[in-house]
Parts: sequence; structure tokens; C-alpha cells
Amino acid sequence: MDTCKRFFILSLVFFMVFFEDLGTNVHGFQGEEQIETTMEDFLDHSPHCTTTQGMYDVEEVGDDDDDWQMVQAKGNQFVVNGQPFYVNGFNTYWLMVFAADQSTRGKVSELFQQASSVGLTVCRTWAFNDGQWRALQKSPSVYDEEVFKALDFVVSEAKKYKIRLILSLVNNWDAYGGKAQYVKWGNASGLNLTSDDEFFSHPTLRSYYKSHVKAVLNRVNTFTNITYKNDPTIFAWELMNEPRCTSDPSGDTLQSWIAEMAAYVKSLDAKHMVEIGLEGFYGPSAPARTQFNPNSYATQVGTDFIRNNQALGVDFASVHIYADSWISPTISDAHLEFTKSWMEAHIEDAEKYLGMPVIFSEFGVSRKDPGYNSSYRDTLISTVYKTLLNSTKKGGSGAGSLLWQLFPDGTDYMDDGYAIVLAKSPSTSNLISLHSTRVAIFNSRCSWKCRWGCRKKNSLETFLYHDDL
Repeated sequence: MDTCKRFFILSLVFFMVFFEDLGTNVHGFQGEEQIETTMEDFLDHSPHCTTTQGMYDVEEVGDDDDDWQMVQAKGNQFVVNGQPFYVNGFNTYWLMVFAADQSTRGKVSELFQQASSVGLTVCRTWAFNDGQWRALQKSPSVYDEEVFKALDFVVSEAKKYKIRLILSLVNNWDAYGGKAQYVKWGNASGLNLTSDDEFFSHPTLRSYYKSHVKAVLNRVNTFTNITYKNDPTIFAWELMNEPRCTSDPSGDTLQSWIAEMAAYVKSLDAKHMVEIGLEGFYGPSAPARTQFNPNSYATQVGTDFIRNNQALGVDFASVHIYADSWISPTISDAHLEFTKSWMEAHIEDAEKYLGMPVIFSEFGVSRKDPGYNSSYRDTLISTVYKTLLNSTKKGGSGAGSLLWQLFPDGTDYMDDGYAIVLAKSPSTSNLISLHSTRVAIFNSRCSWKCRWGCRKKNSLETFLYHDDL
């Protein structure tokens, strides 16, 4: 028996013994031989693993790998190859910029290797850098080929580690250009634009954005020779990072933009999923739900979670979680309570009103917050993971989460306070690994011959749901 299987087996034995000592009735296993059979079933449908840096070490995917298929939304779940695909993932927004410099390109590979070693399967990153230093898009429809090749590298390298990418197409904020840069380009062409929010409404700026979408989706990767819109490595397209249109609190302006752009992306690429990039704030269409917003201002930013995600072409919902930014910077238990209620409200809405999965696509806590300590960060992460598992075990819409954000060692100068360096954070790394294992079990269990009502059920539920692991 190899080391990886023994780790799983001993873990299950430990948990079964632990619960039997507490008087818990755990049935279904008769010695190591039967446990090994169960783990053979699990491992046969899971990523290959060794003990290099963690529980997972993913073999590179060949070009003819039949298992590397598009992920799709089916009801309130993601599916791939007919099996569920629950997500444990992360954000690292700057991958393209690092890949554009040979002196830092290795950090991209290092990050993906480390992420795969703890079982992370989806990364969200920027497919934009507009008019800035090391810009991808130097001016409307004018691209720096070397930076585009850097994005090619990111996509090809992700595939090597069986990590899929959510590629965001523009920023609401000024970093990396954002909607403000589009407005600058518009004014430079002779328009008289006075608000950054005219990005959403002016036909010329809408055409600039569509041209960028078309350039990215039709890009042929110089490393793999696969067109982006045909590449299963791409999990989904994100219309915009954290769109807001404060000039129109009714939400009509942003809704019109979302409807047009989601349909446009689908017209170019019907294979990939599309999500908006929302923070999740409730708006005028659902006044009863605004009680879940973190503050009164959130209702006035022009977004409307339920209405926005009902636009044709949107496949799943996204939500961000930043109690330290939205409620108060000082760490408190109220942040944990908000996190749980915020998640549960959006999971419920995704089930009742949207009929789609929801990913909590940014969450974290800053080391700069008053009262911060690593134990609190682990508690916050556990709160997110437990809330998702409570949804998953009921077949709900809670489809996954993406940490903000994962960094390799030696990139501290890019840290906004939220960075997690796995090598420096063993307790957090273990927490992520454990959740990845639980998610992998859910993703593989429906292919087991015994299904979920067999004698293996109780012991696996012990592993999946016990809080003190």
C-alpha cells in the first residue's frame, strides 16, 4: 500500500476509533482491508497524490486526456464528465503580469504546484491590464503580444496542475486600468464623458469592451495551440470584477450592461460558463433581502443580486465576503455571524429564485485589521467551509469558494494584507487540505457502486462533517 493511501486509511481509522470512544455508533468497516477497498474507490476517482508538500500532487494532463472536459452548470450544481464538481479554490490576480517577466515567471508555476499540493482546483485571475504598466491592452483593441503570451503561459501552466481558471475581463476599480481607463480612452477619442459609470452606458465604451472580450475568447494559445473559447482549462468567464454603478441606484443601467454582455459572450462562446463578478449586494428588486446587506450603502451601489443573475446567459452566481471592509475593520465574532448569514441567504436565493450554483469567489481577512491573528483567520475559513458543506450534503446551491488570496513565498511586496503563503501557514494549509479532501469525496461519491446509502455511509459522514477535524 502506498503512503498516500495509508494516510487516508489511518485517518479514517483514527476518526472511527475517536467516535467509538465517544459512544458514536460507526458501522460499515471491518478492518483495514475493507477500509482500503473504500479508499481504492475514492482514489480511483480522485487526483493522483503523493506526499510531496501535501496530500495532493497532480500529474500533468496530456493533450489527449479525455477527463479534461468543460465544467458545466446543471441545476444548482457544477458537473464535469457527468459527476459533480464542487470547488475549493483561490484567487491570485497578478499571474499574467508575473508571467510577462522571465525573472518572475517561475512564481506562477510555483504557485500552481503549491495550490495543487493542497487540492485546490480553481483559480480566479485577471485577463485584463488596461493602459497601465505592462498593459495587455495598450489602447482599444491594441495589444502587447508579449503580455498576451504571458496569459497563454498562465493558462497552459494551470492545465499542467489540473487547475481551472476563472478569467475576469475588466475591473470596476482603477487597479489594472478598469472602467476609468475605458473612459479615458473615450475622452481621448473626442467623447465628452464625465463619469466612470458611463463605461456601462456609452455605446462606444461598450464596443471597446466587446472588442476586448472577442480578442480574449478568440485568442489561440501560443503554448497549447488551443483557442481560449475551446479550452476546458477555463472554468468560466467573469464579466467584471466587482461591478458597481453608483450613479444609478435603481440598478437599471448595470442590468442593461449585464444582459448585453452576457449574451455577447455566449454568442462567441456557448461552451463556457459566464458569471458576472458581483459582490452579492441586494437591491431594489428584493427589498425583503436587503436586511442581509452589510450596511445601508450596499443597497445604493447599483447592483441587485437576484435580478442581475436572472439575466439570460448567466450560469452561476458569485458573492464576495469582506466583513472587515463592510462592517468594521476591528475583528469580532460579529464578522463570523455575518459571514454565515450572508452565505446562507445567497445559497437560499440561488436555490429558490435562480436555480443555479453560487460560488463565494472572494473571502478572507487582512492581517492589517485591528485584533487580527492567524487563529481568527482559520476560524473564518472554517466558517465558510462548514457553511458550504452544510449546503453540499443537502444537494444545495453552495458550490464552492475561492480564498482571497494565495501567494508563493517571496512575493510579499504584492501583499494587500490578505495573502496566504502556505509554507508559512501550516494550520491554514492543513485546513485547506482537509476541505479539499472532503470536496473530492463529494465529487467522486456518485460514481461509487454502493452510492450513499450503503454500509460505508456513517464512517464517511464522520470524516465529512465532524467539526473538530
